[in-house]
Amino acid sequence: MHKLQRRGGLLYFSRCEKSDLADIDGGRSRNWGVVMKFVLFNDGVPGLLRDDGVVDISQAVEPVGAGRGQNAMEAVIVNVDALREEFERLGEAGDAIPLSDVTLEAPLPRPNKILCMGGNFREFGAREPEAVWGFQKAQDAIIGPGGTVVLPDIDANIFHHEAELVAVFGRGGKDIKQADAMSHVFGYMCGVDVSARVYSGGPRPTRAPNELPVASHKSYDTFAPIGPCIVTMDEIGDPHKLQVQLRVNDEPRVNYNTDDMAHSIAESIEFVSAIEEVSPGDIFYVGTNHQGLGAMQDGDTIEIEIEGIGPFSFQVSDPLKRRWTRGVDEATAKDIRESAGGPGAKVRPL
Repeated sequence: MHKLQRRGGLLYFSRCEKSDLADIDGGRSRNWGVVMKFVLFNDGVPGLLRDDGVVDISQAVEPVGAGRGQNAMEAVIVNVDALREEFERLGEAGDAIPLSDVTLEAPLPRPNKILCMGGNFREFGAREPEAVWGFQKAQDAIIGPGGTVVLPDIDANIFHHEAELVAVFGRGGKDIKQADAMSHVFGYMCGVDVSARVYSGGPRPTRAPNELPVASHKSYDTFAPIGPCIVTMDEIGDPHKLQVQLRVNDEPRVNYNTDDMAHSIAESIEFVSAIEEVSPGDIFYVGTNHQGLGAMQDGDTIEIEIEGIGPFSFQVSDPLKRRWTRGVDEATAKDIRESAGGPGAKVRPL
């Protein structure tokens, strides 16, 4: 068996006994004999992440016409039950490519849809749950571990890093009910919802009910970092009790638990699927706590880590070399906490 351990900025697997599995997932029974973390690497090859490297699983998924990249990972997701014995065999005994020879990529580089929840956290209990709402990000926004977020030439107040748990759909559907919602989840990733705060000084636009519009200020190229892997849902004891952290140049910023979520993942899936049909391989940002937000600026290295999943890091480039005060955007934290204004409304570049 394999047990999680940290090394070189990523979480890998070390050997463990069957009795150790209760410590990994809080005692919940599992169907897998090994902890499964699916990745894409080296130009879209599907693999399993282990402590000694990455195991190439492309031959196992070739019979289902996988190819590489998005198609390969969707084949893993759709055929996981039929292929689980082979994945387990490879996880235990397959030859691993050394980590020094591996470049991890976005686990789902081109999903059909990127769905997102808005205002879905209680800001450490300061806010009562608000009416459920959401939006979409453009497919072209995705980058993977080691990628670079490029800040566009727009008149933004600030660019924020929203660290979020990202669910991956394993089954498609429309009008999914809460009672059945979690059976549609294949697994989880880390994600950052990069957000350009453009504020004109006027009233905030009214959210249209029963719509998931594409949010243009969150959809610029590179504005959806995801990774480093997809952890199957049965490896996460309770997705509503995971610590989420984000660091900028090793400076702690975001630090919250998903138990602060206002609307559960199941409730959120019911909401979005009533508006948009979902497909295997679609991804779902479940929202963020805004109390640790800060500026993203040229030269930053940003690392997100979610308990049992991450971490991974990426870079920031700003051709305009704009600057903001370092640290947490306290004005935004206060406004969101007190429902006094939108994020980034009181910030401008220095």
